[in-house]
Amino acid sequence: MDRHGFWGLVEDARGGVDDTVADPDGVADALTKLLGGLDAEEIAGFGVELARLQVESYRWDVWAAAYLINSGASEDGFDSFRGWLIAQGREVWEAALADPDSLADVVDEDRPEGFEGFDGEGMLHVAPHAYKNVTGDEAAFWKAVDSEAPDTPDLPAGKEIDFDDEDDLQSHLPRLAALYLEG
Repeated sequence: MDRHGFWGLVEDARGGVDDTVADPDGVADALTKLLGGLDAEEIAGFGVELARLQVESYRWDVWAAAYLINSGASEDGFDSFRGWLIAQGREVWEAALADPDSLADVVDEDRPEGFEGFDGEGMLHVAPHAYKNVTGDEAAFWKAVDSEAPDTPDLPAGKEIDFDDEDDLQSHLPRLAALYLEG
């Protein structure tokens, strides 16, 4: 599956969800159903493309945006944030990779009570779930994807950003810092 096909499926899944910012799991559920209508090779191709996008977005500036938006971001939290970002669609994804500070136009600065972060972990599991539903063999999915997917680098790409240094965050992401940093 190529990138165009990947994003086409994501957009189709987004079409049935009223608020993808708040409901990335709704996108994940719809996407799992869509993938379930494909053959195993196409589902694995979706998984490979997802892995490529995860590697491309494994960057300090994107992680800093996740850190600000979610009031912190462990490595797993950063993975889940990038799943959320995919659920926002190609336009938001590409804008965020061009300038992570553009996410200030997407997220709400007011965090409701019980807010657990912009988390799209479910988006990271749509392909293996769909593959298992179609074939009954999730292990075969991982074997197919791992043979073609790029490895995640040891360190994020780009200039390292100190998440504990408000001045560093402000200099890299001024709009998000204005929304989320105190003072």
